[in-house]
Amino acid sequence: MIGTILIAIVLIVCGVFALAILSRRQERAITKIASTALPKATDSTALDRHWSNIGKDHDSNHTALALVQSNMDAFALRVSSARAAGRSLDLMYYMWNADLTGQLMMREVLAAADRGVRVRLLLDDLGVTMSDRVFHAIDSHPQIELRLFNPTKARENIFRRGIELVLRFRSVNRRMHNKAWIADGRALIIGGRNIGDAYFDAAEAANFRDFDVLAHGKSVSDAEDIYDDYWNSAVAIPVRSLLARRPSKLARLRRKLDRLATSEAARPYLQKVESLHHHGGFLMSDRLEWVASASVLADPPEKAAGKRRSGHNYLMENLLPIMEGAKVRLKITSPYFIPGQKGVETLSRLSADGVSVSVLTNSLAATDVAAVHAGYARYRRPLLLNGIKIHELRALADQHNALSLRGSGQASLHTKAFTCDGETGFVGSLNFDPRSMSLNTEMGVLFTSETLAVQMDEIFTQETSREMSFELALSPKKRLIWNGLVKGRPRFYGKEPYASLSRRCISLILGILPLESQL
Repeated sequence: MIGTILIAIVLIVCGVFALAILSRRQERAITKIASTALPKATDSTALDRHWSNIGKDHDSNHTALALVQSNMDAFALRVSSARAAGRSLDLMYYMWNADLTGQLMMREVLAAADRGVRVRLLLDDLGVTMSDRVFHAIDSHPQIELRLFNPTKARENIFRRGIELVLRFRSVNRRMHNKAWIADGRALIIGGRNIGDAYFDAAEAANFRDFDVLAHGKSVSDAEDIYDDYWNSAVAIPVRSLLARRPSKLARLRRKLDRLATSEAARPYLQKVESLHHHGGFLMSDRLEWVASASVLADPPEKAAGKRRSGHNYLMENLLPIMEGAKVRLKITSPYFIPGQKGVETLSRLSADGVSVSVLTNSLAATDVAAVHAGYARYRRPLLLNGIKIHELRALADQHNALSLRGSGQASLHTKAFTCDGETGFVGSLNFDPRSMSLNTEMGVLFTSETLAVQMDEIFTQETSREMSFELALSPKKRLIWNGLVKGRPRFYGKEPYASLSRRCISLILGILPLESQL
């Protein structure tokens, strides 16, 4: 019996390796052509003219930025820029869901391609929920090329794909967590939002609180260079080299997306796009802040290929000196916050030097990843003992605002940002956890602007209020206490508020396991 099992295992392994060899041969059979961002023109597209209009009185080396907190604005901005594009759309995302907003945005991408816009779409293979059939249909459009980042080779067979995931765990575990939307090389939307209902107030279960930044100017060129590096990297594989040949279903996909756009569920989202365009707010022109110092930063794609030394984070190398240089205050927002011993020491040194250090993260009831909360929980006491303020977003924080159009009042934090001394800000995809530091690639925009930093600090103050978050403290016996306001009255909790017994047990068990390096 044991011998039979061993033989079966050997055959499976041999089969998977044979599959990998065939997959590599298939990839070589289709030439991967390098491409770069298209040259910009002065007056060729609506976005060219928009840039000429807003930039005529400003230094061409400066960047115009606007914070995008509203989920509905974030949706409308992406659709508006796709509709205005006349030259190119370069899009890269960790997740692109096949739900209401994900499909509505894909419809806009197809419409842009129909107008002759060149579309490059780079998606992380494990993050998306679109099927290979949809991939094939999208990629069959002559103006669209779709590439998958670090993809699995076994596409059609779930069993073979599962075996490949196990055998390639170390490489498959490294993902592209970047999020960027670049239109005509003139407009950039960058931040924490993926493409999916939960990021645009369309989810029925829970919606995320998140940040994007809209950028025009020099920072867009930074993002284009980063995009080209990823697009032409060895780990970005043309989807057509991975999929079996089959008839294109593009016409069927068009009909499906067109029907969705006329549905009652889609109406408020598309109306928001029209409102943004027709009421003088095209691409938030009235909210732009011009800054002399703004840079888009990113890890190199090789980090996900595992070819650089382990545990090395290139983005954090640029951000850590900024944070360590804080003189007055440092405000960190991270939905998944696992500082590790080094992070605790860094923040504690700042606090000891008189810097006010505050952290906003998810409560156990609000988080969508209980395992990460388990990794974070062990650092709460040492942080509090060293004077760091900790706030945990309440799951029901948004219920009184009725933000979701589809029935959900549940909230979960997804913003990845920090401000330093009310002057410097960062918004991006980087979580303060081991996965972002060592495994995933990340990106974001770092800027110096007192106006924008103050805006971020005001939002931080709102979100850390006791109506929206719990403020943590230690009792005389060094036990954790959660302080909040419920219906205007102070409430104190001695255990994770609003979290079910099962969720607390799961978090406790996961906290015992040696999983921190993977969180």
